[in-house]
Amino acid sequence: MNLVITMSRRFGTGASMIARELSEKLEVPVYDKAYIENELHDNNFSNEAEVIKELAGHSCIILGRCASEILKDQPNVFNVYICADKEDRISRIMKKNTLSYQEAKALLEKNDRERADYYYEHTGKVWGDVNNYHMILDTSTLGAENCADILLKYFERIEII
Repeated sequence: MNLVITMSRRFGTGASMIARELSEKLEVPVYDKAYIENELHDNNFSNEAEVIKELAGHSCIILGRCASEILKDQPNVFNVYICADKEDRISRIMKKNTLSYQEAKALLEKNDRERADYYYEHTGKVWGDVNNYHMILDTSTLGAENCADILLKYFERIEII
């Protein structure tokens, strides 16, 4: 089956790591902002949406870029939202980027604001609204290192994979 997983996430949740691990285990590619923008000749949202629709022609994982909304009418799409407590996110950002607490907090707040604005601008919906996703995973509670396996177990249980 052609399974497309969209993964929206708060900055600093470990979602990129989860996507990479899931990608390896499912043997499907993962596409992020950098990949999608690299595919564009003219960087605007309608072109991004076309690239995302093309990518969704085969099994893959798409990080962000409003993919959950762009692909909302496709039955083979599973939308995941990754969140975590703010302090955990700040700590992860500090470690990953060798930043002070204040620098990491400012980066987190700026990034979250930009993602929320981008999502609303292009969808008219609130980013992170539980109604837009099939599953929400909290890495503070579940551990980022466990989330790929949680998703795999779920997909096996409902016989998607």
